[in-house]
Amino acid sequence: MSERNFRNIYNLSDEQLEELDKAEEMLESQHLNGAEKLLLEMLEKSPKCIPVLNNLGVLYGKYFLEYEKAISYYNQVLDLEPGNEWARNERRRYERYTTY
Repeated sequence: MSERNFRNIYNLSDEQLEELDKAEEMLESQHLNGAEKLLLEMLEKSPKCIPVLNNLGVLYGKYFLEYEKAISYYNQVLDLEPGNEWARNERRRYERYTTY
């Protein structure tokens, strides 16, 4: 595995980091169904993985416009990490579009 230029604060395995990179590349290249499948498989293996939950929030909010689903993923992040301001701000953004 190549050297990473960030601190791995969630102690993700090399496999998880590689899968997250792959999912994010899929999002950027609009392979949304593939990204969804990969992220959901990752979530099944690690249901409390904050980076996976955040990426699912992005997928459902930004790309699929399924705001309630995005909010539910950000709520899970905030249950695990109440001080996560990024998730709080993203959740707030999507709450504007719903009556959730």
